[in-house]
Amino acid sequence: MRRRRSGEQIEMHDSNERWLVSYADFITLLFAFFVVMYAISSVNESKYSVLSDSLVSAFKSKPTQTLLVAESNLYPAIIELPVNSEAPITIQPSEKKIIQQKKMKRMAKDIMHALGSLVQDGKVRVTQSPHGITVEINASVLFSPAQALLAESSKETLRAVAEVVRGHEHEMHVEGHTDNLPISTSQYPSNWELSTARASSVVRLFINNGVDARRLTALGYGENRPVALNNTSDDRARNRRVTIMIMSLEPEQVTELSIEAKSD
Repeated sequence: MRRRRSGEQIEMHDSNERWLVSYADFITLLFAFFVVMYAISSVNESKYSVLSDSLVSAFKSKPTQTLLVAESNLYPAIIELPVNSEAPITIQPSEKKIIQQKKMKRMAKDIMHALGSLVQDGKVRVTQSPHGITVEINASVLFSPAQALLAESSKETLRAVAEVVRGHEHEMHVEGHTDNLPISTSQYPSNWELSTARASSVVRLFINNGVDARRLTALGYGENRPVALNNTSDDRARNRRVTIMIMSLEPEQVTELSIEAKSD
């Protein structure tokens, strides 16, 4: 009986102290967790200072902006970068685009020089935009009233323009415009026919003087795109014009759509 009681007391004593093992394991894991957290949160000051000095030397200016540089996945370091607030950020155009812009500008100057006297008299206007060069010629320089045949005196003017543009590859749209006074003849029943015939006459002269026909398009707008109000004779005279558009934009990409394509 005594041995049995002694064994029972030993087993009871062991079972009461087993929780100490689990508690010790828990404390050890908790300590390891805090050590790892401290190691992650600490910032390497030497790396921070080297990176900060290099960025400041690259952007030398007084104003600053905040940049977050990750030292770890959890805690980023904060670095102040200088920013020039007065100078806006610009995207430099490509070298090919710069060359094309210079060519267009040179072409516009050559046309201005070729048509110098008419420009000074206000009979020709030359403008340049991102879409290209626009040469607006008053119809009185080119045609007789209600006619679409080029006057002999005007052919020399258009030959000067053809001389400038025939060595270039840009597309050209020749537009005919009229005033709002109706016309009805056997040859031109309306201003549509008259404006289109005038544009075609200019295109034909360009082709005869060496401009590639594939670059040319004749358009007739009649009285539908006036540049003045048509209230006075001077306004109507200005609306009677031929506009030569020398396009600077590259052709847009064409995507063929299938019948199964779904619209958004």
